[in-house]
Order: sequence, then C-alpha cells, then structure tokens
Amino acid sequence: MKKIILSGLLAGFILSIGSYGGLYLAVRFFPKLFVDAYANNPLINSDGVKDILFFSHAFVLCFALLWFWERIKSLFKGNFLWRGIKFGFVYAIVGLIPIMWITYSAMDVTVAMVVSWLLYGFFQATITGIIYAKINP
Repeated sequence: MKKIILSGLLAGFILSIGSYGGLYLAVRFFPKLFVDAYANNPLINSDGVKDILFFSHAFVLCFALLWFWERIKSLFKGNFLWRGIKFGFVYAIVGLIPIMWITYSAMDVTVAMVVSWLLYGFFQATITGIIYAKINP
C-alpha cells in the first residue's frame, strides 16, 4: 500500500512540474493559440478564487489514474515505457475523447483548444503510466 501511495504522490509532483513547464513553453511558442484563446474567453475563470483547485489537478488526476492503473495494469505487456504509452492511449480513448467531444459540442471553444487539451491529457496519462509501470508494475 505504501508503494502505491508513494507512486501516486511522485506522479502528482512530477506531473505538476511538467504541467507548469509545458504551459510556460506553450504560451511562449504558441501565444496565438493559448494567450488569445484564453484571455478573452468568459468560460475561463481567472479571478484567483479557485486557484488551489487548479494547482491540485495533477494530484487529483494521478490518484484517479492510480485507481485505474491498479485495475488494468496486468493487461499491458512490455517494458515500462511501452506500458506507460499504452496506458496513455487507453485513457485518451476511454476518458478524453468522449469528454472533448461533449466539450466541443456544448461550449464555445475552438477545435485547436480541444485538440491541445486532448494532447495534454494524453501526455499526462502517458507520463503517469510510465511512472506507475516503473514503480508499481
């Protein structure tokens, strides 16, 4: 049990750092997509009230994915990198594509935003899967 919780905390920490680094790079290299799309969108809450929820998302995601990993990890064969990538694909297909579909159909967001969210979620799940496959095979 200790190994399971440790892997969730480690994944959350690594994902937090990677997420904020990725956000910095995305804004720096693709400002038109990220700054312009988010700055004028009333759907994006940036008043600071919910910042703790935003900053804790990596840990919430990692523990949700940890629960998922514990149930399906035996289905993935190969080395830890390959298992992590397959885990990311499964999560993207089962969890992200349906959410992105309903988000695009119900909200005033662009295709580019939805695709970036899909890729971001796949990246997060893949990194998390690699960590879990290495620490908690």
